[in-house]
Amino acid sequence: MTDPATTRSEPTHYRPGTNPAVRLKKRSLARRLLWPVASLAVLGALAGGVVLWRMDRTPREWAAELRRPATSGLPVLGAAARATARYLTHADRLAVAGPVALPASLGASADRSGAVPAGPLRTVASLQALAAAVADARPGDVIQIQPGQYRLSDGPIRITQPGTAAAPIVLRAARLGDVVIESDTVQAFKVSAPYWRFENLSLRGVCADHSQCEHAFHVVGAGGFTTIRNNLMTDFNAHIKINAENGVFPDGGLVEGNTMTESAPRVTANPVTPVDLVAASDWVIRGNVITDFIRQDHTGGSTYGAFVKGEGEDNVLERNAVICEWKIRTVPGQRVGLSLGGGGTGMALRRLKGRTGFEQLGGVIRDNLIAFCSDDGIYVNRAGRSTVDHNTLIDTAGIDLRFVQSSATVTDNIVDGAIKKRDRASLRSWDNDIPFLLDLFAGLHPQRAYYRDPAVLDLAWRTRPDSVPDPEPRVDLCGNPRGDKALPGAFEDYAVCLRGQ
Repeated sequence: MTDPATTRSEPTHYRPGTNPAVRLKKRSLARRLLWPVASLAVLGALAGGVVLWRMDRTPREWAAELRRPATSGLPVLGAAARATARYLTHADRLAVAGPVALPASLGASADRSGAVPAGPLRTVASLQALAAAVADARPGDVIQIQPGQYRLSDGPIRITQPGTAAAPIVLRAARLGDVVIESDTVQAFKVSAPYWRFENLSLRGVCADHSQCEHAFHVVGAGGFTTIRNNLMTDFNAHIKINAENGVFPDGGLVEGNTMTESAPRVTANPVTPVDLVAASDWVIRGNVITDFIRQDHTGGSTYGAFVKGEGEDNVLERNAVICEWKIRTVPGQRVGLSLGGGGTGMALRRLKGRTGFEQLGGVIRDNLIAFCSDDGIYVNRAGRSTVDHNTLIDTAGIDLRFVQSSATVTDNIVDGAIKKRDRASLRSWDNDIPFLLDLFAGLHPQRAYYRDPAVLDLAWRTRPDSVPDPEPRVDLCGNPRGDKALPGAFEDYAVCLRGQ
């Protein structure tokens, strides 16, 4: 009799590879591999996190690196790099869904045009008459341009007659918007004499070649103690340029309450920086609105809202609203809000020919709102004894100190980004409200949750941060007085900024 156990056939549903014993072996192998693979994944994630944390770079900065053409010859790596860059950008950048309201209390406004100053009044109604009045001006004169639109194309209006501290010379329109000067020349006003005040003018660059519309105001040499206030400047590369001439430095000026912007990206390889100060000292840049300083060709280097560099000292940037991308968005390129040191200065252009090794000493950046920047909100480059205090940064890479010459006290800021130091820079930091860096890679931005809708600069408090001691109280971005304890960041109540003053 045949043993049934030796003649039993396989079940009719059997398929090769589904033997129960084989399945058990596979499951056993999978179990044995599970923990090593999981452990390696966790260790890899932790190692990657440590690398990201130690390198102090935000997602948008990594995205910029990944967009560089280093992998162009390797299609698979290039595609992976681009996909990763898209994720990092999505995780880090705010998506602006609607119009962004600018603070009404800052920048140029017809309501802040002011009364006609005391002094001999000279009215002019043509650029020829303006040039003649400027050439013959005396301390205390008030030169007022009659309402109208004027076209400047034969070179700048040259300011060569000095005013005095007690009797500055004023060049103005009666009301902002009355006078529009279209500039089809490299610079509209070249100021090489001290104690002039320019106010209530609208200046617009209209050059077909953007490289030919450099400055609305160029302050040089002996043009110290110049005041530029309540002017609207549009479509220049460096709306206000300040630098030495013939070994003389235009120190001690004021840029206050102006609006500087662009209507389209600048098609130029020239520097694009609305306030470009080189080698001058003791300037105050206060209460301005600076937006959309964008170069079309992003290979031309970073653009800045304002910088002070070239071995100057004691320059102050305070209570400004710097919106890197306001109406112009999605243009590639690196945009920085405010900087002590900028991108550096050639030795021959520095105040002391580079003998100090510094770009700036004693510079101050305080009480500013800086938003929507593809790169750092604040950059400190070879700037010693710097102060960075009570600023609000939204949708930026944060605050960056670089090089051994840089030292800064960074206090009481709200930073949607990172605070970082590189290349042996020195940082003293306290009472700053910043996220954990790795949260940004997961798309978590807790500082944005303080505000009702930061994507459109609706900065009414949804949740207030904790107050911090304020040993040197002063007015905030919006003009509110602070007490001995104040909120971190630029403002106590943003509604005052929206109402205007």
